[in-house]
Amino acid sequence: MTNHPNRRRAADPQPPRRRTRRSRRPRARAALPAALLALVCAGTAPGAGTPARAADGPAAAGAPGARPARSFDTGPARAALKRLLPRHAAQFTLVADPAAGGPDSFTVSGRAGAITVRGTTGATLLTGVGWYLQHIAGADIGWPGDSLGMLPARLPAVPAPVTRSALVPHRYALNDTDDGYSGPYRTFEQHRRQIDLLALHGVNEVFVQVGAEYPYYRALQGFGYGAAELREWIPAPGHQSWWLLQNLSGFGGPVSERLMRERAGLGARIAEQLRGLGMTPVLPGYFGTVPPGFAARNEGARTVPQGDWAGFERPDWLDPSSPVFPKVAAAYYAEQRAVFGDSAMYRMSPLHEGGQTGPVDVGAAARAVQAALHAAHPGAVWAVLGWQDSPRKELLAGVDTSELLILDGLSDRYNRLDREARWGGAPYALGTIYNFGGHTTVGANTSVWIDRFGSWRAKDASALRGTAYLPEATGTNPAAFDLFTDLAWEPGRIDQRAWFAGFAARRYGRPDPEAAAAWEELRKGPYSTSSGLWSESQDSLFTARPSLTAAGAAHWSPTAMRYPADAVRRALEHLLKVDPRLRGSSAYRFDLVDTARQALANHSRVLLPRIRAAYEARDPAAFRELTAAWADAERRLDALAGSDPNFLLEPWLAAARSWGADEAEKDRYEYDARSILSVWGRHGTSEGGFLHDYANREWGGLIRELYAPRWAAYFGTLEEALVKKTAPREIDWHAFEEEWARRTTRRQPGVASGANGPTGNPYALAAGVAAALRADGQPPARPARRG
Repeated sequence: MTNHPNRRRAADPQPPRRRTRRSRRPRARAALPAALLALVCAGTAPGAGTPARAADGPAAAGAPGARPARSFDTGPARAALKRLLPRHAAQFTLVADPAAGGPDSFTVSGRAGAITVRGTTGATLLTGVGWYLQHIAGADIGWPGDSLGMLPARLPAVPAPVTRSALVPHRYALNDTDDGYSGPYRTFEQHRRQIDLLALHGVNEVFVQVGAEYPYYRALQGFGYGAAELREWIPAPGHQSWWLLQNLSGFGGPVSERLMRERAGLGARIAEQLRGLGMTPVLPGYFGTVPPGFAARNEGARTVPQGDWAGFERPDWLDPSSPVFPKVAAAYYAEQRAVFGDSAMYRMSPLHEGGQTGPVDVGAAARAVQAALHAAHPGAVWAVLGWQDSPRKELLAGVDTSELLILDGLSDRYNRLDREARWGGAPYALGTIYNFGGHTTVGANTSVWIDRFGSWRAKDASALRGTAYLPEATGTNPAAFDLFTDLAWEPGRIDQRAWFAGFAARRYGRPDPEAAAAWEELRKGPYSTSSGLWSESQDSLFTARPSLTAAGAAHWSPTAMRYPADAVRRALEHLLKVDPRLRGSSAYRFDLVDTARQALANHSRVLLPRIRAAYEARDPAAFRELTAAWADAERRLDALAGSDPNFLLEPWLAAARSWGADEAEKDRYEYDARSILSVWGRHGTSEGGFLHDYANREWGGLIRELYAPRWAAYFGTLEEALVKKTAPREIDWHAFEEEWARRTTRRQPGVASGANGPTGNPYALAAGVAAALRADGQPPARPARRG
């Protein structure tokens, strides 16, 4: 086994003892078996062994008006603060100020160098710190990029105490697909960083998928299945998101028992980290997914074949109203509790993106699913995704909707939505899915968020109870993350233009007219797209499967520009003129690379029609010149992306290999990680299900290894056809892409970019992109007016 520095091997947990009496929210740690408890609590857990205290920091003792002893430990929040602000954490005093039935809130006050934050939970204390950084200190900790290096040694005073209360009780985060598209092989430290950022931005409920396969694996061995056949049925980590959604099984496997144990241990640590901050770990619930042949092995079981999902055969559905279902559910929840402890919210989406009801009474099935959940976790909330036609009216009619929360994934996508009428008054959270598959495209329907959050909350008998941050992959769009999470905390309607001006001022640590001009262009362009059909902006043609008529890379992405392309190019010109003293931050570097990348990606939609025109005119000289320009743009794009750590292929592949115990297992997991970026699945699913390139992204290494050679091969066939005056040769694109997915860094050392981290000068590379766009006939932006 590889000795991974961020994990410890856990022994195989023994089946937990069944309990006949449970409190509504028991202490999760007490429920963990000894082996996993040792893993979860390796070292000193946040706050462990520390006496309960009301405050933490230099102003705690004898503070005027000090509150009585608090009901939660500020230690985990203090530990997160030290990670987030290592140079300045000591200047904050964190005071527990639990709410008595009221909303989460924080109060920020203090003099220079001595800032006090009071909050109702550990996470809310961090939200107060985040508010202070944005509005008082003028600094940004983004996802990704920060400007903390610009903070003064002594933090500025708060002119007058400021209190903010959450406008909604539910501030949910993470799509069911986040683990697959953001990084299925991440370390605990990477997940903990994600939790810290979510807390800093006011989130209080977080989906935890890592290790979710282990309760299935343990429980189903009691219903006629052997360990080996279950390991074949469970997909590799990169594809498990869709197995949990009952869309597929087995792809990328078999998984090893060691892998599942270690992922379960990691998931347990993530859940415990959330609990330490007073956040809710949202765990997958059980709604009836079973392996093939379940009814034949279990008397009285009724299963319904679920048909096809994008070319995959879906797992069977155990009828929840059949007598065997509560037994399976009880076994599942017992195994889950043994590893992950208890929670107050569970995620389930029966019949997601299709599925067959067969003879099943959907209302009765939903009632049985909720009953099984409440038998294991009394009063727990069932969180269901609002997507396509789900949740169905029959499902809602069968459950107690007061203990349901619909995570609306379509809030900003379509017009004329009436969620109260559609869902019969069931509680829901306004959500956004502005990123699909981890695309590197920028933009979001931010004005739609602002309009609808306010108007939907204000309507008579509003059932809006939360926000749901649901991009399919996270960590790609810091402005969108900041603005969406601000919705739940700003007491009045957000002024979009003023918000982006404020973002520009803090993003690089100081106000700068060129930065302000850049973000105003981005606001008016990719961040002001409208609802009606899309929630995501277009992807790049450089990442598309080659065709002279290509209009997008992913089958379900927009086929045309959703905003004026010049907005991004002008923003790039302004960013290049930002004061040199502000260019040293990771925030500036990321934004510069991302904006230059997007400007070049948008230019692919200018170049390709020119290439098509030259080909159709049978002009070989023009065709060669234009395809050479295309290849040059791809080289620039690969070099640009390779200059920032957030746009590298190699860490994605190295992470997958790090989880393998031997070379064969490492190769399987690397294929899992490569395939989801390219072919996604088997031939039938990649082609017939149109899944190829669904998760396309402009990364250093990925462009050079897959996208550029793919276009070069295609253009080669067209040039040959022009010379020979014949029809172009056909290329088996799936075979081309599968060959790339089957490569391994073991067999081809150095094949992936970024093995030694980012290379090149981001500023020089971005300037080169801007110059190339200017040379192509696009005028530069006018300098911003300096005030």
